[in-house]
Amino acid sequence: MADATPMHPNQIDRKRIERALALRERYRYVTPQVIPDEDERGYRIESPCCSRNVEPEGGIIDIALLKYIKPHWLLYRKDHEYSTWVLHSVADTLNAALAVLLPDEERVFWP
Repeated sequence: MADATPMHPNQIDRKRIERALALRERYRYVTPQVIPDEDERGYRIESPCCSRNVEPEGGIIDIALLKYIKPHWLLYRKDHEYSTWVLHSVADTLNAALAVLLPDEERVFWP
């Protein structure tokens, strides 16, 4: 009989994401939260909006969504204007997806 326990979200990968976020290059002075995604396939990252570009009061905004769809990790960015998730990239490993998210050179995750 196959194990019915979902692979994601799990505490090990959630902690890996949290540790990686501490090394990010943008908005290091806020503390993002890693939350299990509603469909139980990944992790949603949210954070206070320091730039006030999206949330003028500095409230919590969505930053990224990481989903594991075997055998890939899908990295989404939030389109705040339309309040929708947009697929940004596909990676073979969680580390590869985080390598795109953390520097955020195009400022699409941390607006």
